[in-house]
Amino acid sequence: MEVNLKATLVGHRNPIYTLESSYDSRYLFTGGNDKGVVEWDLETFEFKRILVPVPASIYALHQIPNTKLLAVGLRSGEVFIVDIDSQKILHRLKGCDGGGVFNIKTHLGQNLLITSNEQGEVLFWSLKDFSLVNKLSLTDTTVRVIAMKQDEELAAFGDKNGEIHLYETENWELKARRKIHDLSVTSMLFEGGTLFTGGRDAKMHRLETGHLEPIQSIVPHMFTVYGIAKHPHAPFLVTVSRDKTTKIWDMEKLSLLRNISRDRKFDAHLLSINACLWIDYKNYIVSIADDRLVKVWEVV
Repeated sequence: MEVNLKATLVGHRNPIYTLESSYDSRYLFTGGNDKGVVEWDLETFEFKRILVPVPASIYALHQIPNTKLLAVGLRSGEVFIVDIDSQKILHRLKGCDGGGVFNIKTHLGQNLLITSNEQGEVLFWSLKDFSLVNKLSLTDTTVRVIAMKQDEELAAFGDKNGEIHLYETENWELKARRKIHDLSVTSMLFEGGTLFTGGRDAKMHRLETGHLEPIQSIVPHMFTVYGIAKHPHAPFLVTVSRDKTTKIWDMEKLSLLRNISRDRKFDAHLLSINACLWIDYKNYIVSIADDRLVKVWEVV
């Protein structure tokens, strides 16, 4: 496995917190403290446009599948639904007074947009008219991460106390709740019949999805594991961390394959890496960081 830096995208003036690819994977959206969603072209590696300005820092981005709509979660507690073609804000969703929106996912089978917030809530919005249809109060602290199983039968929510809340989505009933991390849960990924979780305690766990029993546990980084993403087709994972490293893993053994860092002579990030994507478009890993840079890595 070879990893080459394909491009460094420069333009943000503040830390970048979240990223999302377009429906065709050609374009990339990034957001953070700049108070605007930036769109990049992954063919030319050039800035395309400011998709939409927003009034607060951006914590979450989610391309709604089978549409040209982007959901933008803000520190203010609002979610903007943006038409990517027209750049118009079609809806402004306000589910709580204060407290940021930390993650956004969809349940296509139930036609739902799902958001989590700083007040310990998970909110469900209709994808037909974006009205609020349901709310779960999970905890008295931030629900930072949402993961949806590929078949949409299970959803997991990770909170600031280190607990995972596992729900069966048919009736949105709690299946299991367990404290997995010593500190905040900061990343999660369903893969097959297991759930990968990363935390501020620098640990990563593979859990079974019955009672959230740990199957494997490693310490992949020195500090917070801010992102976990899977190769679109092959059994590889990528993780990113506050320790400024990006690492590629054999998904089954959780053995390290590549360490992308300045210590290993890569032109890597200078500060905390806050999120990553492994996207189909020419087999790219894309990472974002507090250093205001977007890194595009080609894996061959």
